[in-house]
Amino acid sequence: MKVTKHLKQLSIFVFTNCFMCLQAQETETTKPLETDRPDMTEASSTVPKGFLQVETGAFFETFERNQIKTENFTYNTTLVRYGLSDNFELRLGWDFQENITHVNGQKMDNVTSGLSPLLLGMKVYVTEEKGWIPEISLIGHVFLPFTASTDYRPETTGVDFRFSLSHTLSEKSSLGYNLGMAWGDDSPEANYVYTIAYGYSISDKFGAYVELYGDLPEDNKANHLWDAGMTYLVSNDLQLDMSFGTSITEGQDLLLSAGASFRLPIKH
Repeated sequence: MKVTKHLKQLSIFVFTNCFMCLQAQETETTKPLETDRPDMTEASSTVPKGFLQVETGAFFETFERNQIKTENFTYNTTLVRYGLSDNFELRLGWDFQENITHVNGQKMDNVTSGLSPLLLGMKVYVTEEKGWIPEISLIGHVFLPFTASTDYRPETTGVDFRFSLSHTLSEKSSLGYNLGMAWGDDSPEANYVYTIAYGYSISDKFGAYVELYGDLPEDNKANHLWDAGMTYLVSNDLQLDMSFGTSITEGQDLLLSAGASFRLPIKH
């Protein structure tokens, strides 16, 4: 599709120019950025006051059941975060998706593509880590159905919230976990979500993680998945990442993801 092709070209152009700009700028005025990607565990930290942080990338996942295979491509998985104060950030996110179905190895013509509902949200820093008490923040989002393309437009507004917690295990390792609830997909039933991720700093530049996550719908069986990945800190304000994973219960066969995150100071 022409729209998909143009969006791919636009995302490559934006990423390339941002990458070159950040390399030349070297605005390393704060500690290294902490991101909410590539894992499913949202960080317990907030973006520093007066900084804009953009986390973007793409992922590919497959599902197959009874000779029916679905391939999901998500481009521009962009989350924009702005530090309004030292313990409060605003969040905005939007994705472009494309789904392709194969039946008995034959590609179907009914390809769906378009924008997902716009995400609006906030993250509030609750408390710092003190002994056995973890660092804690509270995250909340609303998903606006009227901003989505026809193929991905729900009838009702989706909402979610979660508590993000983290423990420092050693100078090189940490443990992060999320607990929360979500309402969406035109269902009145709550969906309980959880994540737990172990992170390890291989060096000042390279990091790695492994993660278990899932959801427990009130009206359906639970889904449990895992993923793992690596990050590379180009500078304090630019990070690259890649990850892979699959489901433990019946569902996702393969997940591949790659992306970049960068941070910019905003002048007042």
